[in-house]
Amino acid sequence: MNKFTTFSSNCLPIRDENIDTDQIVPARFLKIISREGWGKYLFYDRRDLLKKTKAKILVAGNNFGCGSSREHAAWAIGDYGFRVVISSSFGDIFYNNSLKNGLLCVVVKPKELEELIERIEKNPKTELTVDLEKQEVRGKDFLYQFEIDSFRKRCLLKGVDEMGYILSYSEMINRFEMKQK
Repeated sequence: MNKFTTFSSNCLPIRDENIDTDQIVPARFLKIISREGWGKYLFYDRRDLLKKTKAKILVAGNNFGCGSSREHAAWAIGDYGFRVVISSSFGDIFYNNSLKNGLLCVVVKPKELEELIERIEKNPKTELTVDLEKQEVRGKDFLYQFEIDSFRKRCLLKGVDEMGYILSYSEMINRFEMKQK
């Protein structure tokens, strides 16, 4: 997993609300067990959503990633090249799966999401900067703050999943265990 600090890109806006994990990756492709190669299945039945984009930030309607618990949805979004998904809310399981796989999900207020989508639709070359350390989404003339759990934030900043985070303290854990004997 790559470290995440500050990231800038143009954006792909998807206004639709309640895009579930089956729209993100149709169930018929879930036979594949590798984490790689999922990008080609992203929005497979709704290819119109991708619009041949080179964007690395996805700005999506409310309740993005709702539905089943398939981790494949986060894999497909990341494998396609997106690093950030911004919405006013996410399906809980999708949100957690994404963060565990290095895909930053940013929750903004509904009004901010609407403003953001309007800006991008007016100017498709709109570039955003997402600063994880400062917990900010910035554009040319605007700034939105976002919240994130401190543990998840540390994992993303270090570029590790939960196990990797624990293993990064293995020396300290070993010293503690030795003292306990």
